[in-house]
Amino acid sequence: MPDTAHPGRSVRTPLVTVILPAKDAGEFIGTTLETLTRQFDDPAALKLVAIDDGSRDDTGALMRRYAERFPHAEVLRNPAPRGLASARNQGLAHVEGDAFCFLDGDDWMQPQRLEVLTTRLRQLDCDFLRTDHVTVTGGRRALVRAPHPWRERVSSPREAILPENESTMVDYPYAWAGIFHRRILDRGLAEFPSGLFTAEDRPWIWRLHLQAESFAVVDAPALLYRRGVATSLTQARDRRQLDFARAMNEVLDIVERDPEAERFLGKAVWTALALSSHHLVRARRMDPALRGQMRSGIRDMLARLPAAEARAVVERFDGPRRRVLARILRQAGSVA
Repeated sequence: MPDTAHPGRSVRTPLVTVILPAKDAGEFIGTTLETLTRQFDDPAALKLVAIDDGSRDDTGALMRRYAERFPHAEVLRNPAPRGLASARNQGLAHVEGDAFCFLDGDDWMQPQRLEVLTTRLRQLDCDFLRTDHVTVTGGRRALVRAPHPWRERVSSPREAILPENESTMVDYPYAWAGIFHRRILDRGLAEFPSGLFTAEDRPWIWRLHLQAESFAVVDAPALLYRRGVATSLTQARDRRQLDFARAMNEVLDIVERDPEAERFLGKAVWTALALSSHHLVRARRMDPALRGQMRSGIRDMLARLPAAEARAVVERFDGPRRRVLARILRQAGSVA
């Protein structure tokens, strides 16, 4: 349900479109929106596309209030939540200008971040840029660096996927940690798997790195990521977490269709096993019925892994991760 803030107003095309989906983020989203007013000296340089994804608090009202401060702004409202992936995809249909980015409703940006990123995107002339970010936990802040050894240098996204047993750019899936050229959208590489309520960024980042042509990691004013928020999916232990196995199945599908599938399959297997061990540990604190569904989904996903690759990866894991995976891998038939 669209709510266009400024119908009929004629202003210059924005430099960047910010896609901001949020659900029940009223406690934080005022800070998020306020920081968007400090990105450019000219407010017309930014288009805000805010998606109120079925909120029951004042999230939508705050979005509409701040939309009045931008010459380019649209507020979309979903009467019932569609999930982060689908809400982001809604926003993509409203992109204007040569660049777009994502922002979550409990995060915020330092001033001029987007001015720096749009300038560097134009100067480097690549498909997308990635940046470090800062996590905020209570009063503590910590820098999280994008796991790429070169800065300010245009590179092949495919070459940033390996090595398989080290953290690489496909292990840094945060959609909000960067900016994207319009051609990513035009090539169909910007959309998220529809309907996923968690891990939606995993297949998205793999497709981006396998199919885009160029990227760079650059320095810019920080995006600050708020950790420990009770409504965050990283904190939730409900049925939304069951989408993890589906997301990893989509990653495996993407890799298997690639002409260099053999080259990248080991990395995909490593990621599937490492994340499965993490979710299996978290599942111990879930409702028993949901825990059973979680284990079943993971078991079915792991069953499709090539046995030799799975064995090789598990042998390199540390003891705790090896133990938590051992039983479910035997059930899946991936490891003898």
